Amino acid sequence: MSALDTALHGLRTLIADGALRPGDRLPSEGELCETLGVSRGSLREAIRMLAALGVLDTRHGSGSYVSELRAADLIGSLSLTVGLLPMAGVLELTELRRVLEPHAAALAAARIDASTIEELSGVLDEIEASDDFEDHSRLDHAFHMTISEVAGNDALTSLIDVLRSRSRAYRIPDAADAAELKLHSDAGHRAILRGLAAADPVAASAAASAHVAQTEYWVRRYTDADAPAPVAALESAPASESAPASAPASE
Repeated sequence: MSALDTALHGLRTLIADGALRPGDRLPSEGELCETLGVSRGSLREAIRMLAALGVLDTRHGSGSYVSELRAADLIGSLSLTVGLLPMAGVLELTELRRVLEPHAAALAAARIDASTIEELSGVLDEIEASDDFEDHSRLDHAFHMTISEVAGNDALTSLIDVLRSRSRAYRIPDAADAAELKLHSDAGHRAILRGLAAADPVAASAAASAHVAQTEYWVRRYTDADAPAPVAALESAPASESAPASAPASE
C-alpha cells in the first residue's frame, strides 16, 4: 500500500468509525501524521482528494473540516469521474437509469401537484417546438430532474443527475436517426406526463421505463464495443443542413 493509500485509508477510517464526525475540525498535520504513520506530503494529498470528493471542507486559514456527509452531495461528486466515460460507459449508465428513473416517476406520481404538471407540460411544449441541440438538451434535463426532485429523495435525484450528466454530451450524428429519436422521445415524455397527471405510479413508471429503453436502443446502436477510444463523432458531428439538428443521446 502506498503512503497516499495509507493516508486515505486512515482518514476514511477515522471518519467512518466516528472518531471524526460531521463538522469536526481535523487534528493538526503533525498529530495526524503521527497517528497515521505518513508524511505531511501524503497527508496533504489525501486531504485534497477527500475535499474534491466532498468528504472534507478545507477553509483557508482555518483548517479542514469533515463535511455534512450528505448522501446527495457525496453521490454528486461522482460527476468528476463519470464525465470521463467513453460511449461504452454511457451504455452502462443508461442501463442503470432504466432501474432508477421509473422508480422516481412512480414516487413522483404519488406526490406531484397540479402546478408542477402545468410546468412540465410547458417544458414539453418547448421541447417539441425546438430543433436546437443545446435548448433540447437543457429542457430535456429540466423535465427529468423536476420529476426526480418531486420524488422526494435527494440521494436518488443526485444519482440520476450524475448518470444523465455524461450522456447529455453525446449527439446522434445521422440526421434521419436524430429525427426518429426526437419523435419517440417527445411521445415518451408525453406518456410519462400522462401517468403523472393521472397520479398513477404504475403508468408513470412504465412510461419512464419505456422511455429510457428507447434511449438505450440508440446508445447501443452507436456504441462500438470493440472501439479502442470514445466515438467522438457522437459529440461533434453535425446533422446535414437540410435535416433537423442532431439529437442528444440522453432523452
